[in-house]
Amino acid sequence: MSSRRATAPAPAYVLHRYDWSESSLILDLFSRDQGRITVAAKGAKRPYSQLRPVLLPFQRLLVVASRPAKDETADILTLRSAEWAGGQPMLGGAALFSGFYLNELLMKLLARHDPHPLLFDAYAATLPALGAADDTLTQAALRAFEIVLLREIGLLPQLDEQTASGLAVAADAPYQLRPELGLVAWQQGEAALPGARWAALQQALDHGALAELQALCAQALPALKTTLRGLLHYHLGSPRLRTRDVMIDAQQLMDAPAPLASTSPPP
Repeated sequence: MSSRRATAPAPAYVLHRYDWSESSLILDLFSRDQGRITVAAKGAKRPYSQLRPVLLPFQRLLVVASRPAKDETADILTLRSAEWAGGQPMLGGAALFSGFYLNELLMKLLARHDPHPLLFDAYAATLPALGAADDTLTQAALRAFEIVLLREIGLLPQLDEQTASGLAVAADAPYQLRPELGLVAWQQGEAALPGARWAALQQALDHGALAELQALCAQALPALKTTLRGLLHYHLGSPRLRTRDVMIDAQQLMDAPAPLASTSPPP
């Protein structure tokens, strides 16, 4: 996908969509070749548009986009074509919220036109795990993706050495990952993992072994969830993500007891 001229289709996912007019959309796409890009999908809302059934979240697409011929400096590209590239069924239920959570992270943390092919591949490999019936697998996949994301955008310190000193971690000693300090020796009352676990996570990252990284995360979910949430919120500058608020509200509604049947007629 070229920013100047339409070329061969390139893989991408829809992260977010906005109404542009009665017939068109503005889309944020996560492209393997160009990273996060914004495109105008003209006529995509029309009933018979070929784009209408294709531009869905969590579905792998092949897209062609380029800058308008009259404005080679435009930040918003024009979507020339988009085709479904095959893949998994649509996410539903809790998996849908998890997917939108990943999309919100990418929207807020990725700069436009900054390619991250390894992160794109991790995103594509994470989506199937979100729909798994095993909650441990889903949570491990989310934590692994967060780790890959933080590393890809340069916000994750080396995990097999202490950040301040550069000394290798001791296998049996506990360490914590703190947003403002990096990897440091454990302090009472905060989530920590042994040095051997941190080093194993680093090794999986270095080898690009996402499945291994997910397996390691599954063995340390409580500590990693607390740690990574703090790290992400620190760099986002926000105490809570919008998707997380929606998830919490939905969960409270599902957990609420059903109202008692009324013996009086409705008003």
